[in-house]
Amino acid sequence: RSSLSCLPLLRYLQQLNSSGFHVDEIFQKCLFEEDEKEMVLQAIRTVQPNYQLPPPPSPEISKSSLLQDFYSRETMVPYPKLDFSVKELQERFQQQLEMELKNTITIESVEAAKPLTPQAIKARELLGTLRSQWHDAVLQALQNSKRSMVGPKRLSKYSLLYPYLCLLPDEEYVDIMLQILNDLSPQGESLAVLARELGSKVYDRYIIQRKLRSCQLEKVQKIYENYIELLAKDSQPKQYLPREYWEKLVAEAGFGPSLNLKSCSWPCVLLMRLGMHMLELLVKAVKVPRNILNHRLESKPIPVLYHVYSFYSNWQVGLIKPHPIYSQILSNAAETTLTFNSSAMPMLCPPVPWTSPSFGAFVLSDTKLMRFLDESTHHQLVLEQCPLVNLHPVLDALNQLGNCAWKINQPVLDIIISIFNDKGDEKLDIPPPLSEAPKPPTASGNSSAWSKSLKHELFLCKKKTAEMHSLRMDALYKLSIANYVRDKVFWFPHNMDFRGRTYPCPPYFNHLGNDVTRAILLFAEGRPLGPRGLDWLKIHLINLTGLKKKNALQERLEYANEIMEDILDSADHPLTGRKWWMDTDEPWQALACCMEIAKASRSPDPAAYISHFPVHQDGSCNGLQHYAALGRDLSGAASVNLVPCGLPQDVYSAVAQQVEEFRKKDAERGLKIARVLQGFISRKVVKQTVMTVVYGVTRYGGRLQIEKRLKEIHEFPEEYLWEASHYLVKQVFNSIKEMFSATRDIQNWLTESAKLIAQSGRTVEWVTPLGLPIIQPYYRSKSTVLNCGMQRLSVRNSNSSQKPDTVKQKNAFPPNFIHSLDSTHMMLTALHCLRKGLTFVSVHDCYWTHALTVDVMNQVCRQQFVALHSEKILQDLSEFMLEKYCSSSTEPIAHWQKRLMEQLSNVPRTGEFNLKQVMDSTYFFS
Repeated sequence: RSSLSCLPLLRYLQQLNSSGFHVDEIFQKCLFEEDEKEMVLQAIRTVQPNYQLPPPPSPEISKSSLLQDFYSRETMVPYPKLDFSVKELQERFQQQLEMELKNTITIESVEAAKPLTPQAIKARELLGTLRSQWHDAVLQALQNSKRSMVGPKRLSKYSLLYPYLCLLPDEEYVDIMLQILNDLSPQGESLAVLARELGSKVYDRYIIQRKLRSCQLEKVQKIYENYIELLAKDSQPKQYLPREYWEKLVAEAGFGPSLNLKSCSWPCVLLMRLGMHMLELLVKAVKVPRNILNHRLESKPIPVLYHVYSFYSNWQVGLIKPHPIYSQILSNAAETTLTFNSSAMPMLCPPVPWTSPSFGAFVLSDTKLMRFLDESTHHQLVLEQCPLVNLHPVLDALNQLGNCAWKINQPVLDIIISIFNDKGDEKLDIPPPLSEAPKPPTASGNSSAWSKSLKHELFLCKKKTAEMHSLRMDALYKLSIANYVRDKVFWFPHNMDFRGRTYPCPPYFNHLGNDVTRAILLFAEGRPLGPRGLDWLKIHLINLTGLKKKNALQERLEYANEIMEDILDSADHPLTGRKWWMDTDEPWQALACCMEIAKASRSPDPAAYISHFPVHQDGSCNGLQHYAALGRDLSGAASVNLVPCGLPQDVYSAVAQQVEEFRKKDAERGLKIARVLQGFISRKVVKQTVMTVVYGVTRYGGRLQIEKRLKEIHEFPEEYLWEASHYLVKQVFNSIKEMFSATRDIQNWLTESAKLIAQSGRTVEWVTPLGLPIIQPYYRSKSTVLNCGMQRLSVRNSNSSQKPDTVKQKNAFPPNFIHSLDSTHMMLTALHCLRKGLTFVSVHDCYWTHALTVDVMNQVCRQQFVALHSEKILQDLSEFMLEKYCSSSTEPIAHWQKRLMEQLSNVPRTGEFNLKQVMDSTYFFS
């Protein structure tokens, strides 16, 4: 190189130096695409030939006091290896990659088993012809619209969309639009929802293109091939966590693009504009001859989609509805395939481990570590500003949950599909098809002459049909996905909401689903039952029935042994026998458990029987447990099973009893409503309100809950509903105040603190004991009105200058704070179960493991609850908030600041409860 071309480089390096930076920092802090890193190194070496890359930094270790032993290398235990070789896992990775590269996957629906009618064959042929025509028409419309945007002097409101309509091949936009048309329900869909969905689909495909162009995929592929050795059965055990091992491999890979490139998110307004434009094209281009089903009509082409308005409360909402002719053809065709985004499917290989807020989960599909409300960018900023080492515990817990391998319980799935394909069964939570919907009323004459009651009946009929369609489609999606993976092993990558509560990323089919979905899921890994496993299966079954909640575990086990005939009959003849399983709280999970008990008890040695069945341990009024522990509240702790006791304490019955005491006194004093309520106060009436008090239910919400329960009691006089529910909600709140004095004090302290913070114009923030930063995303919404061809759409803005919504910030803080503690406890349990080699997953406060390891998991869970609440949680929160909101150096201190300092400093006093008692509590789980 000539010395001339080196001059600018020399100047840059000198400037870097004089600004206090070292050349090493370019490689330590910058993100690179494609071969930029090599190019920069080459450039530097033209002026500094001996320059060597800085060595990768030594990995940082989390300093969390709760995880000292977890991260210390002495306690490392090799965790369970998957039952696959490295080669098998690499093959699975290739299958996953192919699915994600296609972006969508089309699968057979479970309705495919039905015989094909001549009418369906004819309708499918017709649809095929129409779709081919629509494809050409939409493609033409798209190309015309693009030409009009770049024509001379044609600057329109759509011109800014032109670059976004050139990011993908034209065919891909057409596919996206026609897919939306295919999935549209006969009842139609909100314009805003469809526009957002169309815009988002374009964005998702663009991100994949970007990852391919920057060579990110090639690097991920190479690293994953080595990473998988950590999980495979035939490789050397390495003393690394998944995140640590991935980071080590990235550091060793050296060159190539940075993997945690920030994805450039598009503003909500842009997504909506793009989606609206695509919708307009679809509405204008897609037509069908009016006489296609009735040849006596004229053959004029009419739009397949039309735009209508509907009213929800006082809001006018624009809907896109399909023409009844199109719905009829679709219904006649009874198509048996479903198309999903690849990110809606379970993964066919272990997820890519989370290593930062912008990298993890799927191979290519863009996934956010934290789910946001609307367009909020605050969370992402808070996560990115947080030192990465502080997020390690949370990332490691999400990786542990995502690495659990699953398989399908085929016999149970087959029974469910057979009922689904017959006529469904509402009692068993299998939605019937629309053929079972109520028939709309008919009346002579024109509709204006209809009576009010007839119109109301028609409205209810339409509402019921819409609900049935929605439930039926939801079940169809879940069962079809389950059927697609029936012979496969699969994984659910996880992420979390802003409070740290974890969720599987695939939205339709996962273990957070309803009774039907949970019943068809098994751990892919099998473990022998061991000496206590069969007993735990039996106790689990009785827990699922809801019959013996107030009885001791031993009594539940004895009851299971007494009804063994019914259990075995349910397993052998589920649909033709005595059907005992059908009358339980969770019938499908109960049936699955009956089948497992039957197989285990009939095996030659039940202790050696290999079980894949997940056994659940469900939190016992979890929110109140956290409050009682925070306040060291003796009576509260006893009510929610934090102290050793012969029988499980039932807080709902205790509150009902306390309310009954209040009612008696009021009745004696002559209060009429107290007399009316005699004999009507039960556990069921108060349960929902007690449960949700912890999560911030207001008296208004509580009154509605109680009114609903009283309505279910036929003997209760209807004219007293309002007065009775008003009276009862007051007494429920009073009972909780009396029984959980410390709880109310803490709740009031949190509420008042949040109110003062929000009134000062700030949002409420805190950091969980595991180091996760949390910010409440409630702002006074400002909207941008989009003037689109079809409708004016209001889009919520979100930026840092928005004012917080004081009421929401205040009311939501106590429940959100408790949720964040709850998730912290779950993550601690997950990490320590990992160290003990357990399979562990959670559904919020319900923990799942093999029957063999229930006792170990129970012990770990209690230990971590004690460890968590041994921290100075409220004191730390107070100190964090004083530092954040009251430490500005301006003098004199503002009045609001003084009030806030007093409030935050006045941490509620705690009681005498000894946390160590939790270790001996038998009924920590209900």
